Amino acid sequence: MKSVCTLFLLAAPIWAADFSGTVVDIMCRGKDLSSHTRECAVSCAKSGYALVTADGKFLKFDESGNARTLAALKKATREKDLKAKVIGNLDGDVLKVQSIELQ
Repeated sequence: MKSVCTLFLLAAPIWAADFSGTVVDIMCRGKDLSSHTRECAVSCAKSGYALVTADGKFLKFDESGNARTLAALKKATREKDLKAKVIGNLDGDVLKVQSIELQ
């Protein structure tokens, strides 16, 4: 019976959480987020992306999150103040992004 319970726990889904904040490319970490532009974020895509929360946490995106963010930024019309809602799972200091919506 113990092995069945262990298998169930390992197979149980991990529930995603909502995160809100400002999207920034890793190269611009620590800069003034209100003046950080979409153009800069797109041109610095190779460094990867992160979400800076209202309380100052820096949550680096996983590889698929970087790709989703770049696609969203390319479609966006907003030039500054890149606020976003992200759904994903936090694994240490890396946010495994399931979806991102620029606001």
